[in-house]
Amino acid sequence: MNVLIILAGLMGAAGVTLAAAASHVDTPVKLDSGAYLLLFHASAVITGISAIDRGLAWRPLGIVAVVGFIIGSTVFASDLALRAFAGSRLFPMAAPTGGVILIASWLGVSAAAAVGLWRS
Repeated sequence: MNVLIILAGLMGAAGVTLAAAASHVDTPVKLDSGAYLLLFHASAVITGISAIDRGLAWRPLGIVAVVGFIIGSTVFASDLALRAFAGSRLFPMAAPTGGVILIASWLGVSAAAAVGLWRS
């Protein structure tokens, strides 16, 4: 779990950095949406870990969902940053793929909590 907290801290730092960059550079790519996704999901990772540790969510699915937050928001924000600063994409359809991973992860959180409720 410590590794996930470390990654959440890195996501938060990257989100603040990307938000600062968004306010200082003029680019057609909306960097602020990537920044906000990183910041929001960094908090969600820490909250998810807390819920898992308190037994409020089924551990295996909860961990998958939290890892999905990390992967999805990183893919999404990385694609936007690369488009803004390097003029290239992470891979085709990277931002939408990251978004779909995030949606699935939120559904995973709901399912993990439902299983946790059912098992208690």
